[in-house]
Amino acid sequence: MDFKGKTVVITGASSGIGLALAREFSAAGANIAAGARSAEKLSALRDEITSRGGRMEYLSTDVTKMEDCKALIEMAARSFGGIDVMICNAGISMRALFDDLDVAVLHRLMDVNFWGTVYCAKYALPYLQASHGSLVGVSSVAGIHGLPGRTGYSASKYAMTGFLETVRIENLKKGLHVMIACPGFTASNVRFSALTADGTSQGETPRDEGKMMTAEEAARRIMRGVVKRKRSVLMDFNGRATTLLKKFAPGFLDKMFYDHMAKEPDSPLK
Repeated sequence: MDFKGKTVVITGASSGIGLALAREFSAAGANIAAGARSAEKLSALRDEITSRGGRMEYLSTDVTKMEDCKALIEMAARSFGGIDVMICNAGISMRALFDDLDVAVLHRLMDVNFWGTVYCAKYALPYLQASHGSLVGVSSVAGIHGLPGRTGYSASKYAMTGFLETVRIENLKKGLHVMIACPGFTASNVRFSALTADGTSQGETPRDEGKMMTAEEAARRIMRGVVKRKRSVLMDFNGRATTLLKKFAPGFLDKMFYDHMAKEPDSPLK
């Protein structure tokens, strides 16, 4: 997996899968253009990457702001002469029943997960078309089948999937590669910042991190998917099983998801 001389733009690059992606692509020779809200964390990442001989530029980016996304893309193109891979990774989650949920939480999930993808894709598209590059959305198994207690998260990831699939079809004759990556439960900071019913942060995950796929493994699988120009990447048995059961036994899948999520500590499901 040689990305020497290629430029990879990554949102949500200060932690979790985004941080792991920056490290993996840099180790493969890529120039990294990183965006996240924390300039301090991005600066530390740039120091780490440059100390190993890599190249990275960053910009403090709130993906809910279209002008921030535009500035990130322009910075990447200006710094490195173009863009070869755009990874829309920035995301937040939630944990609450829709009965109890403040609708503002749904707006927040859509703003970050869906609109953040749309804004970055919009401004990166001309560069990706010119390079016959890759547009990648980091979605979720929750974007394949509804996940109880995660209405906003599932809705935003479904929206991301529909958007990216349509962009793929529109660009069939332009050499653009579009890939949807669907991690299962991953040891990532996205759950620590998950929103509760009133929009406050969950603070800590109820799940056992030690039993989850690491962010580093998820990043390696995403990078392999880019190399192979895959349409989608289902990263574990749960993702593949979900796709199969949704087709042949959707009612059973509903029950399985309900039972699985009801076993979480302090689950909102009764």
